[in-house]
Amino acid sequence: MDKINRMERFTALLFSISLILSACQPTPGDGSTDSGAAKTAEANPASKGFNAADSDERAISIADSVMLAMGGRKAWDNTRFLQWTFFGRRTLLWDKFTGDVRIEIPADSAVYLVNIKGLTGKAREGERTIENPDTLQARLQRANSIWINDSYWLVMPYKLKNSGVAIQYLGQDTTQSGIPAYVLQLTFQEVGDTPENKYHVYVDTGSYLVRQWAYFPKASDEKPAFITPWDDYRKYGDILLSGNRGERGITDIAVLEKAPEGAFTSLAPLRAE
Repeated sequence: MDKINRMERFTALLFSISLILSACQPTPGDGSTDSGAAKTAEANPASKGFNAADSDERAISIADSVMLAMGGRKAWDNTRFLQWTFFGRRTLLWDKFTGDVRIEIPADSAVYLVNIKGLTGKAREGERTIENPDTLQARLQRANSIWINDSYWLVMPYKLKNSGVAIQYLGQDTTQSGIPAYVLQLTFQEVGDTPENKYHVYVDTGSYLVRQWAYFPKASDEKPAFITPWDDYRKYGDILLSGNRGERGITDIAVLEKAPEGAFTSLAPLRAE
């Protein structure tokens, strides 16, 4: 009987220890640095050149939780073709795997085909194909700048740990619509067209979706130039994307299984699939 009692006490002790350990596991974005948080970080490795030295662990943990909420790193990496219309001005089709981008600007009757990895491609404006090498290079640079801007407005939550980015946790606040949020500060170093910019990104404390951002033209600015919401999240393929930016919107969002024929080689209008 004594042996049985000792076994029961030992089993009860093990059960108590397991409860304590379970209670100590970190929740997403709580800034914990034990093995649970490490596993989350391993599922969302930073890009080469991510500015870890100027980032903090709480911000990194929240960024990892954002990636999970948006569909996860694997879903993002496996998403290939993205298409969207930016504020009604232009339509972009992006092959994430190859870096090929097609940009159509109806107001200019222009089509730009650019590979953002090598700045090579073609351009047409009106009925004229750009042939002059210097003019063509200028147009391809313009197309690359358009892609940098327009894609950031669409997929910024997936780029929180990109090359040249530093993220810092500023604390908790509420969005303009009253949503409790963690606030992350994004600054940049030698990346993009405007590395002097700064953003404050508001992450919903419940869903870990980005709900608002504030844009500062210079990192030293104390007040933002504008604040816009990130609303109307929907699932496209295996990922979530938001198109509502308040008074402006990103429309015709799609994740495609394949690109239309000639999308990245022909300057002619695309045929509907």
